[in-house]
Amino acid sequence: MRFPGHGHRHPEDVVIGPLDLPSHVDEALAVQALAFGLGADEVAVRRQIVLRHMTYPGARALGATSAGRLVGFVYGMPNNRTHWWSTVVEPYLRAQDHDDWLDHSFVITELHVHPHYQNRGAGRSLITTITDAATEPRSILSAIDTDSPARGLYRSLGYEDLARQVLFPSAPKPYAVMGAPLPLRRR
Repeated sequence: MRFPGHGHRHPEDVVIGPLDLPSHVDEALAVQALAFGLGADEVAVRRQIVLRHMTYPGARALGATSAGRLVGFVYGMPNNRTHWWSTVVEPYLRAQDHDDWLDHSFVITELHVHPHYQNRGAGRSLITTITDAATEPRSILSAIDTDSPARGLYRSLGYEDLARQVLFPSAPKPYAVMGAPLPLRRR
């Protein structure tokens, strides 16, 4: 899938395609560090988490590349209630009578786009492409619980808040858990 970049003097094509995330984990985490403001220690922790996640059944990743360089990525997997993320969010979802969303859902684990490529459709293409291949009837994710371009994107795709002010251990800010039926809404 290709779409032109905007705002550069020389527009570049961004290509969305399969990503062997374990082989490109350092490139992906460099994008995440820029997009999410992570330090080296946090990147080192997340590296091990990503590599472990990619061993889970059904885990898959897509990358966004421009001129052969990774500028964005998404990965996810069918949700499993025994996974750490599910065990943290389950009480918050249960309190809102939404814990059934933990079943038969595809989790968007991470979605990040290099700041220079944000607001050009790369994130939208990554998330819609990965969920289009999901066999689950719905998708869930967590995002920092603030009005942000990311939350605006998720809302535009049909995601709605299922729980807010979700606290993850060691995370400095609360998160919102969002869910959407699949396929995601198109513009």
